[in-house]
Amino acid sequence: MSFGNTTETDILNLIMLGTALPWAAATELDIHLHTASPGEGGASTVNEATYTGYAVVTVDRAATDWTVTGNQAVNDNLIQFVVCGGGSNVITHASITPQGSTQVIAFSALGSPLTVESGVQVQFGAGTLTLTLD
Repeated sequence: MSFGNTTETDILNLIMLGTALPWAAATELDIHLHTASPGEGGASTVNEATYTGYAVVTVDRAATDWTVTGNQAVNDNLIQFVVCGGGSNVITHASITPQGSTQVIAFSALGSPLTVESGVQVQFGAGTLTLTLD
């Protein structure tokens, strides 16, 4: 998992200057799907999925939705996207943003690409979306 450049700056400002994260009060996060890396300098709209019906999924920032152990965070609940109504995409990456924002907090390549076409629903079962910080 990589942080977006803006998030890296936010974290350095927090650590070195005591400046609160601009998205610290956000109680929810959006999960986005991508057909290629959004890039560290990119926004969540870069290479974002375009299949018919695609929409981001909003998840809570809460201990009931994520387990953090050491340098990893793992989803505790099923994360389901809307069923593809048409078109197709090969999903290779996912990103996380503050709800309603395009600022990529973090993004990562999926373990293997997912082909999405009509009738397919992308989902991450509980315990299958792992974010690791190194």
